[in-house]
Amino acid sequence: MRVYALSCGSLEFDRTLFFPASEPGKNIVMPVSSYLIVHPRGNVLFDTGIHCDALTDPVGRLGKRVAGLFSIRSKSGKDVVSQLRGLGLQPDKIQFVVTSHFHFDHCGCNSSFPRATFLVQRAEMDMARSQGSRYNRRDWDLPLDYRLLDGEHDLFGDGSIVILPTPGHTAGHQSLWIRAGASQFLLTGDASYTREHLEQTILPTNTFNAGEMTHSLGVLRDLRDRRGVMLLYGHDSEQWNS
Repeated sequence: MRVYALSCGSLEFDRTLFFPASEPGKNIVMPVSSYLIVHPRGNVLFDTGIHCDALTDPVGRLGKRVAGLFSIRSKSGKDVVSQLRGLGLQPDKIQFVVTSHFHFDHCGCNSSFPRATFLVQRAEMDMARSQGSRYNRRDWDLPLDYRLLDGEHDLFGDGSIVILPTPGHTAGHQSLWIRAGASQFLLTGDASYTREHLEQTILPTNTFNAGEMTHSLGVLRDLRDRRGVMLLYGHDSEQWNS
């Protein structure tokens, strides 16, 4: 089993969105990523980054509110399909896509994988379908093969790739636990933007449920400290650059 970190560009925005206690008016740039897991029983993708149309027409793709909060900093080749192509893979070679949640920078290219099975927590889909949902329908309301989950899910039944519910950032946020022999990784998604969020229990501005997110941070912390799992954070510039 092999794991690849795929670069999907970056976002620039006011620091207070991620760190509410910060002074407003200071911008930060954070990476956007996807991960490919090559397993003997199928290729698995964790998140798909930002749709390419958001580069040329951010308001048209993301909507005025989101486009006003985030500036996309990317270039040609920094999208999930191009990154996979660099590894010799076409989209139809992806058997499973694990979507952490339905925010635009995590599911924007889902439509590029029409032959894959998409694993999403039922609570996340219910939130997307609810009246007044702020989720962009162009990211999730698609003719895809969705498999809705209710909690933890062992993808191949061998303990190597386990989907772990980590709600709070959104109603049905999920992370991905990868176990390959002595090596263990956990792709946190937005359950923890950065190591600083984990260490200081920082809840970002757009937290859906503070109590659940605090609990999920505790679960991640326990996996790291008690189980020796390496956490790969959702938007940690320092970790990504290393």
